Amino acid sequence: MEPNISHNSILDGKTTAIISYLTLIGLIIAFVQNSEKKNPFANFHIRQSLGLMCTGLALSLINIIPLLGWIICIVGMFVLLVLWIMGLLNAINGKETPVPVIGNLYGKWFSGIR
Repeated sequence: MEPNISHNSILDGKTTAIISYLTLIGLIIAFVQNSEKKNPFANFHIRQSLGLMCTGLALSLINIIPLLGWIICIVGMFVLLVLWIMGLLNAINGKETPVPVIGNLYGKWFSGIR
């Protein structure tokens, strides 16, 4: 979580933060939009969205394993959908709350994205 993000920073980065949750293309557009502005609120949500995308990719790879992989993938994708909705709602509401369980890890893993 970024410390001391101002209200103006949240308002300026809200659109980019919301776009970052809209598919892979939305994430790329948000990353490009934020490459010049470097808005901390948008950066936070871009990192969260990128983490969710990577988790979805990992679940898709687990899906290759017959039976057990399928079960893990189905349950994992449902959980991922819930986390994605929570992240999107946080961006819409101007909150900088990491997604539960793994959101703090995303912040550490993708801390180089500024």
